[in-house]
Amino acid sequence: MKSKDLVQLEGKLDKSAELAKVAADLERAGVTANLRATTTQMVPGAGNPDAQIMFIGEAPGANEDHLGQPFVGAAGKFLDSMLAEIGLSRDDIYITNIVKYRPPANRDPRPEEIASSLPYLKRQIGIVQPKLIVFLGRHSMNAFFPELKIGEVHGQIIKDAGQAYLPLYHPSFGRYPRNRQTVLDDFKLIPAIIKKLTNN
Repeated sequence: MKSKDLVQLEGKLDKSAELAKVAADLERAGVTANLRATTTQMVPGAGNPDAQIMFIGEAPGANEDHLGQPFVGAAGKFLDSMLAEIGLSRDDIYITNIVKYRPPANRDPRPEEIASSLPYLKRQIGIVQPKLIVFLGRHSMNAFFPELKIGEVHGQIIKDAGQAYLPLYHPSFGRYPRNRQTVLDDFKLIPAIIKKLTNN
């Protein structure tokens, strides 16, 4: 009989392999080939494949393209500090973007780039099966809920087809002093939300 720890480890390995397959399929299909042609590498996602919380941003930036990891620039450092404030680290979450290649000059992803990338993101969600999906910014939120405005719904739980979503401002929004407390206050809602979702 296998130990519980061994079963959990095998489950993580299986999920990691499935996530790697999603990235390979996206690359093979030539999704956003226009972006791929101008970047160093794909940034598919990183973190714990068994995470209860999945963070979704819009697209990699220059630092992410260089290192192949999501949210490793200034916004990523702020995100790490906010995670620490609520007792979490990168090892506890899974984090990715809708678009997996950096748009030139960090421009916003175009609608067709988001549309072609979205099926692969949804496969990632299906593998990780998070209790809570946190949108980091309006672009990721609007890919799922195009009618919503981040200024009106940030920090509010949205439930759709059994999945819980939490729209938050992008961490880069917090670099402005007047916005920083709002970003911090919204982020601090996460532990209570997870506790409620776990108990339901």
